[in-house]
Amino acid sequence: MAKENTQIRLRRILTERNLRQIDLLNLAKPYCEQYGLKLSKSDLSQYLSGKVEPAQNKLFILAKSLNVDPAWLMGLDVPMTPKQAPKEETTVPQITDTERQLLEQFKLLSPDQQEAFLKILQASSGNAPDPVE
Repeated sequence: MAKENTQIRLRRILTERNLRQIDLLNLAKPYCEQYGLKLSKSDLSQYLSGKVEPAQNKLFILAKSLNVDPAWLMGLDVPMTPKQAPKEETTVPQITDTERQLLEQFKLLSPDQQEAFLKILQASSGNAPDPVE
């Protein structure tokens, strides 16, 4: 099997998705604006003809626009779809006004007072640490 390159991969994905060059330019437009890049009809035409290989920044834009892995678009033997980055937990637990007030008051205590206060809370809640033998 012949090694594929960006030209072949671009042509293939446009055909598979029934996209025209103008469609790809429209898909790329938001990414071009986001990253301050320009992708012209001439650029795309040259990539599809094989005259020019896209620079890294343009390759990135094309891959984002087509939702493919940039390495795949370059012709490497990797899966077409990009790897999904693990989602970070973005929810921040909400605290009540009472909890916020407690925290603010706790911060005003000296380190010794904070430690004594924690011991009292743990003892009253049944979560006291085991005594050291």
